[in-house]
Amino acid sequence: MTAPGADPDAQRLARSLVEIAGRDQVLAVLLFGSRLVQASPDRFSAYDLVVVVESYRSFYDALERAGFARRSPAIQSALNRVLAPNVIAFAPDGWSGGPVAKIMVMEPAAMERALSKDSRDHFVKGRLVQRVAVLHARDHAASAWIDRLIARARGDILSWAGSFLDEPFTPAAAALRMLQVSYGGEVRPEAADRVLDVFETQRSFLTEELTRVLAEAAEAGELTREGEGYRFARPRGGSDRREARSYFLRSKVRATARWLKHVITFDNWLDYIARKVERRTGKKVEITTWERRLPYLLLWPKVVRVLRERPARLDPGARR
Repeated sequence: MTAPGADPDAQRLARSLVEIAGRDQVLAVLLFGSRLVQASPDRFSAYDLVVVVESYRSFYDALERAGFARRSPAIQSALNRVLAPNVIAFAPDGWSGGPVAKIMVMEPAAMERALSKDSRDHFVKGRLVQRVAVLHARDHAASAWIDRLIARARGDILSWAGSFLDEPFTPAAAALRMLQVSYGGEVRPEAADRVLDVFETQRSFLTEELTRVLAEAAEAGELTREGEGYRFARPRGGSDRREARSYFLRSKVRATARWLKHVITFDNWLDYIARKVERRTGKKVEITTWERRLPYLLLWPKVVRVLRERPARLDPGARR
C-alpha cells in the first residue's frame, strides 16, 4: 500500500476524525485523488478520503456532538445505506482556515461489497484501484484487511476493463484504458482529456500494478504473451462487451443519482461544485439566490450548459 508521505494537512484531517469519532469507531482512513497523486490540485482542492467506520449512526452522532454535522445523524445514517457511500464535507479548522476533506463514509460490509466482483457500481472501485495511501489503520488486522480488499479489486481489473482493450496490450496501455473506462462511467465536468493528466501523474505506479495483474492472469491461463504485450487466451465476445457496457451504464445512472443525495449529506455543496467546475473548466459559475433556494428546479439548465461547453482539452498550463 502506498505510504501517505509527509502531507501534514492530510494527517491532520485523519487525526481529527479519529479523535472526534474515537479509535474504536474508525477502522481506517484512506487518502486518494488529486491531492495524493498531484494531478493538478490547487490550494482550494479538497482532500479525498474514505473513512471506514464500525457504525454509521455512532459516527454521525460523534460528529454532531463535536459540532461538525448540520444534518440529523439518523437521516445521515439512513441515507448511508442507500446508494452507499455518503459523501460529506469535513473542515475541522473551518472552510477558510485549514484543510477541507470530501469524505466517503462506509461500514466494513459496504466497503467489502464495493470492492468485490459483485459491486453494484463502479463509484468506489474506480477510485481505489488507483494510488491509495493509508492515513490511519486501527490495528494490524485492519491494515491487512484494507490491503487485501484493494489488491483483490486491482486483480479484478480485467473483468471490467478487458472488453475495452485493443490487443495486444501492454501494462501501460491497459492502465490508461482502465482509467478511461472508469472516468467514462460517470458524468464529469472536466475536460475530456483530464484522464491523461491523471494517468501521467500515476504512470509508474499504475504500470507496475498492471504488470503484476497481467502476469498473474497469464499464469492463470487467462492471457497469452505476444512480444511485449498480451492477448486474451479466449477472445472476448459480444456477451462480454454487453455485460461490461451494462455494468457501466448502471454505474453511471447510480453515480448521477448520488448527486441528489449529496445535496443533503454534503455541507456547502453548491459552493464546492461551483469551485470545482471553475477549476476544471476555467468557467466561473455564479449561483443566484433563487438557485440556492430551489437547486433541483433551477440549476439544471446551468448544469447542462457546463457539461455541453466543457473543453475538449485541459489548459496546457494546468498540466504538471
